[in-house]
Amino acid sequence: MIHLYGGVNVAVLTPMRPDLSVDLDRMAAHCRSLLAQGANGLGVLGTTGEANSLGLHERIALMEGLVERGIEARLMLPGCGVPAITDTVTMLQRAAALGCRGALVLPPFFYKNPSEDGLYAYYSEVAQQVGGSIALYFYHFPAQSAVPVTVPLIARLLKAYPGAFHGLKDSTGDWAQTSAYIDHFAKDGFEVYSGDDGHLLRNLQAGGAGSISAASNMTVAHNAAVMQQRTVSAQAPLTALRAAITGAPLIPGLKALLARQLNDPAWRPTRPPHVALDAAQEAKLFATYDAAGAAKAA
Repeated sequence: MIHLYGGVNVAVLTPMRPDLSVDLDRMAAHCRSLLAQGANGLGVLGTTGEANSLGLHERIALMEGLVERGIEARLMLPGCGVPAITDTVTMLQRAAALGCRGALVLPPFFYKNPSEDGLYAYYSEVAQQVGGSIALYFYHFPAQSAVPVTVPLIARLLKAYPGAFHGLKDSTGDWAQTSAYIDHFAKDGFEVYSGDDGHLLRNLQAGGAGSISAASNMTVAHNAAVMQQRTVSAQAPLTALRAAITGAPLIPGLKALLARQLNDPAWRPTRPPHVALDAAQEAKLFATYDAAGAAKAA
């Protein structure tokens, strides 16, 4: 079965300059490196990319800037979902015009405990306004959004808008949840992506489409090996490295690891409320990550 974004998709970090503006040159270089190491797609403007710390104009400028720097829009899966339907549609329309094939759409996350009818109305309006110009992917991350995207909601929307909604990223880390989406919808071509790299192999074995993950900023070659080999021996080092990475605050931790790997301290800045790791946190992360890497090489 052919999936638009099947395989390894990296939830790409967004480098920030000291004045907290986006460093597009550094980001484009990182995107090129990820693709060279085996990434199939680039999940820009997601949680890992600090998208909810960026304004609407900054998000659009980021997509445009990457394309201007030679990153193929067709490989990007931008995060375009915000509580305001008008802003969500504006971003989706610009992403489509640039040549992005799809986009992740968070549920409207400010108002807590919305009804299923309310969420259905939100996604219905988005689907109607974009008119099939770009494939829509649900983004299920209730730990951050506090708004789940349920199986019944997806079923209603797939029936009402055939061809509009192509898949989902599940960032719960709960395999039972991910497998429920696969069991209900994958047979009809709906693409289910794991946000947890530790589930990549069984996602593929169960009929899922692959991964869209933060840790793959550092582990992308291991993700690609799982895609190619489909073996437990390929999955084991990826699982170990992800566990090491997620033992620290995720975004500043990944930036610290990448800064060390590239010998480039300009990767460390984050936008508040995220803050850089302190010396003790950084030392612990590096030691844990290096130990996991040594274990995989043994």
